[in-house]
Amino acid sequence: MGRLKNIGIITSGGDCGGLNAVVRGAAKAALSRGIGAYIIPSGYAGLYNLVDFEKLVLLDEERTDHVNSAFAGSDAGHSRVKISGIEDPEKYDRILLGLRKFNIDGLVISGGDDTGSVVVDLVQNGISCVHAPKTMDLDLQTYSVGGDSAINKIARIVEDIKTTGKTHNRIMIVEVFGRYAGHTAFRGGVAADADCILIPEVAVDFNAVYEHIKHYYMRRILNSDVNAGTYVMVVAEGVRDDEGKVFSESGGTDSFGHAKLSGAARAVRGRIEHMMKNDPEIRQFMRVTGMFVPGVFETPEVREVIPGHMVRSGSTSAYDVNFGKEIGAAAVILLDEGVCGVTVVEVSGGKIRYIPTEQAIVQRSVDLNDVTFYEQMDICFGRAPRKYVPALEKYEGPVERFM
Repeated sequence: MGRLKNIGIITSGGDCGGLNAVVRGAAKAALSRGIGAYIIPSGYAGLYNLVDFEKLVLLDEERTDHVNSAFAGSDAGHSRVKISGIEDPEKYDRILLGLRKFNIDGLVISGGDDTGSVVVDLVQNGISCVHAPKTMDLDLQTYSVGGDSAINKIARIVEDIKTTGKTHNRIMIVEVFGRYAGHTAFRGGVAADADCILIPEVAVDFNAVYEHIKHYYMRRILNSDVNAGTYVMVVAEGVRDDEGKVFSESGGTDSFGHAKLSGAARAVRGRIEHMMKNDPEIRQFMRVTGMFVPGVFETPEVREVIPGHMVRSGSTSAYDVNFGKEIGAAAVILLDEGVCGVTVVEVSGGKIRYIPTEQAIVQRSVDLNDVTFYEQMDICFGRAPRKYVPALEKYEGPVERFM
């Protein structure tokens, strides 16, 4: 203990639940070890411009009291800036000068894979950093703060949308974030009893989707004494067809070169509507249920809903508050013990576990064995269901963490 005088705290990339818990956990751990903790605002943009700042916010006891861990955002602020992409040959020297100006010895940086890639870059250029994993996409090799909060928010939205779906006998499609990994769509959809979940890891077979819709949607309405029913789909923004083409329309790229995805739900809705309009069984169903009106209401309504940044906003789950505080505090301890260039994995049983950040940021996709497991519960994942063959294994190790 006692290696550091001051640390800087940076949050970067997309906002989500648990970030303020990371900030508060890091600040509290720093206070307990006699280390000054400063907020470096606006993510990596703030780090680059640090040398020009006149002062920084010190997270002393008074200021830390005002960091609300349940706030699904960050008091430190964010930006999407790739340091290596800055057209300034002196950028690393500039950052080092800024850190020296405020006597900052190390950085606690919370973010996802892009943020982590900059952590690797900074360490290679002589700047001590520890990465506190954060991304609601859950596509890192570790659990990342924000995932549980996003899943809970998606589940609530999908559950709530059923009321309007059932009232109007609509097929509802909810599009959620996730880029090229379907973790939050998968888990949020499962939690809300969604009928169909489309994720980037499974190429969409619309014939399989359509047959699943017809079976459940028509049965529910035909068996209802008031002819009421709905069908709900959750679609990850990065879903693809069997040729690997993303359904979303690209809205340009961000500073890390990632396409800004949008329009997946609209594309799915268009395909379903087209199939219904060309299906005589649908028109007969509409007539039998008393819904058919020539030229006005000939096929069921299909609507897409895009909650967008609502999934990131609001409050943080209790699990993410706990995890965020743990990894924020652990990051300070690692820096103080002379460890840098790593990502905190967990704090459990008195141990702080970590791995090199370059390993942590390798993208993790949804395990298709998990998809097959849920297909036996008749959730459609955009393909003909695979047979689930369980591999049984007695677990001998310690259960150190509940989640």
